[in-house]
Amino acid sequence: MRIAAVVVNWNGGAANVACLAVLLDAKLERIVFVDNASTDGSLELVRESFPSVEILCNSSNLGFGEASNRGATRAIELGCDALLFVNNDVLLRPAELEKLELELERDPGLGFVGPRVLDARDPTRIWAAGGKLSWRQNLTTLIGQGEPDGARFHGTRDVDYVVGCALLARRKAFEGADGFDGRYFAYSEDVDLALRARAQGWHSRVVGSACALHLPSSSTGGGYNPRRKYMMGVNSIWFLRRHAKPRHWVSFIVFDVASLPFIGLIELFRGRGRAVLAKALGIIHGLRGRRVDARALESGGTFLW
Repeated sequence: MRIAAVVVNWNGGAANVACLAVLLDAKLERIVFVDNASTDGSLELVRESFPSVEILCNSSNLGFGEASNRGATRAIELGCDALLFVNNDVLLRPAELEKLELELERDPGLGFVGPRVLDARDPTRIWAAGGKLSWRQNLTTLIGQGEPDGARFHGTRDVDYVVGCALLARRKAFEGADGFDGRYFAYSEDVDLALRARAQGWHSRVVGSACALHLPSSSTGGGYNPRRKYMMGVNSIWFLRRHAKPRHWVSFIVFDVASLPFIGLIELFRGRGRAVLAKALGIIHGLRGRRVDARALESGGTFLW
């Protein structure tokens, strides 16, 4: 199977070096590195360190989804059968990729496959063993997040979606679903892709015997960063508009929106009150028809940053 990797960068620093070095050890058709107008010198570092890697440069920060689509378009032009989307803060070694490839080859109905992902800050713990839709807080749940790694996460099972940080996609499934919806900018695009592909008969699966290391949310400043929570708020509304039934809206309002004041009080004492406000602001902006873009995330984009 001819596999091309797509790696998106926005001010990823030296993390790109470790990610690409591991990918170069794999038998890949091509590695396409897509830079979203980085200003930290990371693009220049990759050019100097990896002259064999194909680089696409965007004139502005287009977000993960649209940049990934551009990389995928180039990879497809080169004739690949599958697309490996890897965050630049993820390490996926060749032996682990081979397990994913074998599973994709074994099952012609499988559209997307991924490894169990371990938290690089503490590799004894799970960051995600796939994801499932809950239609509650944040609409989805990362399976096993924060739990100790163990045998129950090492099996192979179907999931609602494979997290986009380490995702091997069959070309036919990716193209049939029209790729990522770039309007999400960041977050929720992997769930949206899986649901659109599922409607066409494609399945998503995690191969737990394969593992990757991930440094979570390194490009957005951490899990409870206001910008990240804002994006999740905006994108939740657009995801609901596209996929939800009335009962899903009710569940989201009860378990997510209605709980925000109580969560805000708790997080205020932890010094994270702005992140809760950012989530609320994102929900309001989503309801008003706004989308996430790079300008909104710049310093001064809102009163919260």
